[in-house]
This record gives sequence, C-alpha cells and structure tokens, in this order.
Amino acid sequence: MSEALTIDGSQGEGGGQILRTALALATLERRRLRIIRVRGRRKRPGLLRQHLTALRGGDYRFIIDSSGSACLVFQTVLWPLLFADAPSRVVFEGGTHNPLAPPYDFLERTFIPLLDRMGARVALRLEQHGFHPGGGGRFVAEIEPVHSLQPLELLEAGAVQRRHARALVAKLPRAVGRRELKVVRDRLGWRSEECALEVVEPTVSAGNVLLLHVERGGICETVVGFGQRGVPAERVATGASRQLERLLASGAPVGEHLADQLVIPLALAGAGAFVTCAPTQHLRTNIEVVAQVLGRRLMVTKHVGDCVRVSATAA
Repeated sequence: MSEALTIDGSQGEGGGQILRTALALATLERRRLRIIRVRGRRKRPGLLRQHLTALRGGDYRFIIDSSGSACLVFQTVLWPLLFADAPSRVVFEGGTHNPLAPPYDFLERTFIPLLDRMGARVALRLEQHGFHPGGGGRFVAEIEPVHSLQPLELLEAGAVQRRHARALVAKLPRAVGRRELKVVRDRLGWRSEECALEVVEPTVSAGNVLLLHVERGGICETVVGFGQRGVPAERVATGASRQLERLLASGAPVGEHLADQLVIPLALAGAGAFVTCAPTQHLRTNIEVVAQVLGRRLMVTKHVGDCVRVSATAA
C-alpha cells in the first residue's frame, strides 16, 4: 500500500477548509491521507462536529447534532459523489445559515449555477432553515455523476443586470429585517421592489440573515450579513453593504468567498480562469492544498489594480 500523504492542517490560514479540501480530493484520487494539527490556527483547534460528519453513488443522510454548518459537509462530499458510479441523493441536517460558513443561499444562487456551466448537474432543495445555535435545518442535494468538468472563464464583471436584497427573520420582530432593508435602500440606493422581508418558520432557533444578490456577467454574487445578539440591525446591514461596495468597486467578477469555492472545480477541470479581488490567505491556502493532493498548481498572477487572475492550464 502506498505511503499516506501528510497534510499540515495548521499551514496558511490553518482552518477547516484544509481538512475539507484534502479529504474530498484524497477520496476522489483514492489516496491515503494523514492530516496533522487539524485547524491548528483556530481558537479551538481540532475537529468539530461538522468535520467529523463528513463513495459510491446512492442515498445518504448526514446529521450534525448542532448548528455546525451542513453546507460545509455538502462541500466535502460533493466532489467524490460528482465523480461516483451512480446518481446520489443526500440529506443534510444541521446549520444552513451559520456565521462561519457560506449559507445555503450562496450555494443555491451563486455556486451551483457556475458548476452547471461546467457540466455538473446538482439540484438543491431547502426544506427547513437552521440558524445558530440550535441548528435543525435540512436540505437535500441530488447529484448526477459526470466524467469530467468543462473549463470555466470568469474574467469580466459586466454591468449589474439585477439586484435583490432579502432579510430573513425567524422568531424575531419583523422590524429587525425592515431596519436592515432601509439601510440597503438608503446606502445602496436600491428600490423598494428590490428588497424583500422574509419571515422564516418553523425553525429551532431565532435567526436573522441579510442577503444581497447581484447579477452581472452571468454570475449572481451573494453578500451576507448575519444578525447577532447585541448588534444593531443597522450595523449588520452597513457591514454587508460595505462588502458589496468593495466588490463592485474592485471590478472583479468573482468575490473572495466565491473564489475559495472555485479552486477545486477549476483544478479538476484542468483549464479555465477567474479574476478576483486581492487574494486572501484562505484562497492561497486552498490553492496550496489542492496542489499537494492533486499535483496541479493553479497560477495566481496580477491582473488590474489589486485584482488577480487565478488560472489552470491543461497538462
């Protein structure tokens, strides 16, 4: 049996993404894997429930007995199942809207449509929201296997074609969402018909999330603000608005969180490129882990201003 590949979980940004990327790709490549110092740079290092939860095609059910992110578990098992020998149906239970992970809406509106352009066929269905700290969310993924992924190029942002703000409120006064949407209208100049208050029920825990969706150049970017106890709704909305303003001002078609998610499919396709704003340590670490497991290094080159181009070249 071949020697196990050892990955240092404290390298770079030292978070859970190293574990998820390495585990998914090692499973796909059928490589033995040993990860040391898991989440070594976090305040609470080591495995959490969403890491412990995480192939042949078939029906699966992954349950996180907490508000740990079910979306992160999905991102781990997606790649092996996408290249499995049969279709899969997977039920994920836990947190769907967790401040430390991309929410379900990011997967559905931003990430999955881009995978569709690469030839993947993944359908998601949200059955119940799960907020921190109670969790209790549930969504279903149906995954059709593919032989390969097609290259994807996202090099120009294009003009804004559509925008939509959604304030989700569960077991909280509706005024919380209304105050957030007022900031969006006043600061970003969005029209009332572009803003919607959504009362979410039933849920285990109270929760509030502000979602800003902007469609341009064939990409729907999603910027998120999570409500927190003791933080005014206006501050939540102002923070999300600032994130969106920085993204639009950069001229990059791909935001920092989407850039993280595109590293694996770009490497698996073996060709393609995207332009993103100033690269984060998270992005650079993910690129390094992909190189260690797959032996395929994505190139990061300067583009315009602070933006960079991340590209894969077919061997």
